[in-house]
Amino acid sequence: MEKTLASARHRALIEFLIEQRQAAGITQAELATRLGEYQSFVARLESGQRRVDVVEFLAIAEILGFDAAAALRQLAEA
Repeated sequence: MEKTLASARHRALIEFLIEQRQAAGITQAELATRLGEYQSFVARLESGQRRVDVVEFLAIAEILGFDAAAALRQLAEA
């Protein structure tokens, strides 16, 4: 199994999350605050330096207002 960081699916996930955050009109700092984290946490996620775990993904989906299950189905095809 290949490393997940920098894999095609990981890049697709990161691109998707950035697009969703921008579409919601939320800055990295605002998302971080709502997650109870620092802005650097979101920056590391979006730069691909850190993985997104399932619980974080669900929280981000809730904050940004997208369907987590539908997003995973879409990303599975990437």
